Amino acid sequence: MREADELLNVDDPAWPLLLQELSGTDVPVEVLPGDTEVGRASLLQLQVTARSNLGGIVLNSGGLLVDSGWLRIFGSPSDADAERLPGLSEINAMPETFDPAWRPVAGLVVAHDVLGGVFALNGGTPREAGRPGEPGEILYFAPDSLSWEALGAGHSAWLSWILSGGHQEFYESLRWDGWRAEVSMLNGRQGLSFFPPLWSAEARQDLSATSRRAVSMAELLALSRDSCRQFDGTDPGFLGAV
Repeated sequence: MREADELLNVDDPAWPLLLQELSGTDVPVEVLPGDTEVGRASLLQLQVTARSNLGGIVLNSGGLLVDSGWLRIFGSPSDADAERLPGLSEINAMPETFDPAWRPVAGLVVAHDVLGGVFALNGGTPREAGRPGEPGEILYFAPDSLSWEALGAGHSAWLSWILSGGHQEFYESLRWDGWRAEVSMLNGRQGLSFFPPLWSAEARQDLSATSRRAVSMAELLALSRDSCRQFDGTDPGFLGAV
């Protein structure tokens, strides 16, 4: 168990390099102001250092809003921005005070998208959690297939992939004319509910013909879990506490 000073005071913190990467990307990204106290507490609880991109985001920002909020990468927002985007500690139901026994057993949720998709960092025993991939690999819970997919990358490589625009091809079949205007009207605690749902044959055939409404992310994620249980009796597990 490492002390807070050991996690914080590193010779090569990730944040300055990440800021350079953010300033050089063509992808629209808004960096929300962070709460340093919450960030320090989160680093201690997670036992990650400021040398990692995960640690850098959590310590120095309130999170990243990518593509007008289509993708929400969690950090440590100030009280004023907590309504726009919940923090990593809230999303993962971390203890209010440091608990050395706490671990995100199934995996750490690091981002949501507006569709109800979930990006999670695999825990140490993914097979026991019923998830694919290797420890430390980023997974995606896909709302159009209601299943977890291993992305073949760790957190830093995944973040670089997003900032290089790789996510645009990833979501190509799930975007419609006018999506940015709809998404920009939401806050980071809301997503879009589709009818017919994304996993239906009708939505796959013509996504633009679906109707969409803003709902809370809690409702959207609960609907995905319920659909998984009804179809094959499988629970996808923890998707984030919102």
